[in-house]
Amino acid sequence: MIDSPPNSNSQPPLGEQPFIAHLLELRDRLLRSLIAVLIIFIALFGFANDLYQYISAPLRAYMPEGAGMIATEVASPFFTPFKLTLVVSLFAAMPYLLYQLWAFVAPGLYQQEKRIAMPLFFSSVALFYAGMAFAYYVVFPLVFMFFTSTAPEGVSIMTDIRSYLDFVLKLFFAFGLAFEIPIAVVILSWVGAVDPATLGSKRPYVFVGCFVVGMLLTPPDVISQVLLALPMWLLFEVGVVFAKLIKPRHTD
Repeated sequence: MIDSPPNSNSQPPLGEQPFIAHLLELRDRLLRSLIAVLIIFIALFGFANDLYQYISAPLRAYMPEGAGMIATEVASPFFTPFKLTLVVSLFAAMPYLLYQLWAFVAPGLYQQEKRIAMPLFFSSVALFYAGMAFAYYVVFPLVFMFFTSTAPEGVSIMTDIRSYLDFVLKLFFAFGLAFEIPIAVVILSWVGAVDPATLGSKRPYVFVGCFVVGMLLTPPDVISQVLLALPMWLLFEVGVVFAKLIKPRHTD
């Protein structure tokens, strides 16, 4: 008896089907994330100029009377608020984006891992927002007050809007990432990559390293470097404290 040809409608092998299903799920979650950012962007685009007024307020508060910001490129008055709105949309959608990431990886985690990973996800979002708020409400006023007060006599302060946005976005990312240090310390301790007691003994090196990182991530001024390095060091200490409270995963 001649064997019949395989049915074209047969299911894929068991080893391939889960991989394809994961790819499809990843595609769907990426599309949902993109749509979420797009919806927020469309809602905020009508307020693009207002957003720029808000983000530039720390600088304009210390500019000389009668001075203002300028646009040195033809398209800057449109594209600079456009870029800011896109970045704000991405930041605003961050909780939803991380939720999609969590929903994708959660089925592959053990229950004990889920109990630790979920707080880490939400804490990372809160700390990133806290870092941005610290930069806007604490760092920006001090930095811009210093810059505007040290201008040589006869020099008019008229900052380009695109250059200013690039400057503040760099600081936002620097402080947002720096505030993630406790999460990084806890994760490294949890997976067994580092020992909290060993980290505690390396405080002098960490302290110096924080200033080196602050020098690399911030503009070349002492104020922003110090204002980034000191919180990084304090957040490292917080991370060490919490790392000591979490049992490493390999001992479960």
